[in-house]
Amino acid sequence: MTQLDQFLLRAEHLLSRLESILPAATPVPDWRLGSAFRWRKRAGQGYLQAVKHVSVIGLDDLQNISIQKAQIEQNTRQFVHGKPANNVLLTGARGTGKSSLIKACLNQFADQGLRLIEVDKADMADLPDIVDLVAERPERFIIFCDDLSFEEGEAGYKALKVALDGSIAAQSDNVLIYATSNRRHLLPEKMSDNSGYTHGDDGDLHPGETVEEKISLSERFGLWVSFYPFRQDDYLGIVAHWLDSLGCDAAQIEAARGDALRWALQRGSRSGRVAWQFARDYAGRLAESAA
Repeated sequence: MTQLDQFLLRAEHLLSRLESILPAATPVPDWRLGSAFRWRKRAGQGYLQAVKHVSVIGLDDLQNISIQKAQIEQNTRQFVHGKPANNVLLTGARGTGKSSLIKACLNQFADQGLRLIEVDKADMADLPDIVDLVAERPERFIIFCDDLSFEEGEAGYKALKVALDGSIAAQSDNVLIYATSNRRHLLPEKMSDNSGYTHGDDGDLHPGETVEEKISLSERFGLWVSFYPFRQDDYLGIVAHWLDSLGCDAAQIEAARGDALRWALQRGSRSGRVAWQFARDYAGRLAESAA
């Protein structure tokens, strides 16, 4: 073996060792694979992964939230059509359709160029990278953060705050942020926060710096949409809708009312999510008994 052959062999071994410790190349998103994507991490590198099975829920499936539905649909339509629109914070009772409404809007406007990117709270610090990745695309992107809340000192809090309104760079025209949360103020509130309030000469209370900081993130969302617990009749109406969609007839739906109420009592909630879960259980048992 010549000296050149030995040199080339050693160089090949060295390159193999370098390849094993270098981070893998970040996958390039294939925008043709679908309308919804998730932000994923691999060896510390973020990338967009297409969602293979997107929820098929439609706006008509969402019952008893007509006001909220109209607000979100209108804002999303403006955005898709290139008109001014707002970032949105959806807050309130659990299981009332907050995240389902965002998924339904995707299905409503996907054929008009709307795309959804789901980002976990733990990855909020990557928001600038995500925005840069899609900024030159012709599609319109909603960055979706579900069940959002922060503890004191979390890095994602500052990143989201800057992404909404606080960076030297303007927010991209083709990106909005839609977030859901069970609480309107996204940081925990403590009794000690009240000690920062001051009294003005006019007798009014003025919040201190701690309270101002805790509400400042929510205020950066241009549109706040609140959801409330359902009444019993609302809950039963949602149960009836889902049972009908699962193939139950009117008599079966009427017979299910008592079981539906007992199901909600056991769960301690009359939410749309509980109604959907009951309907699946009830319709499945009916189908099994008929087989």
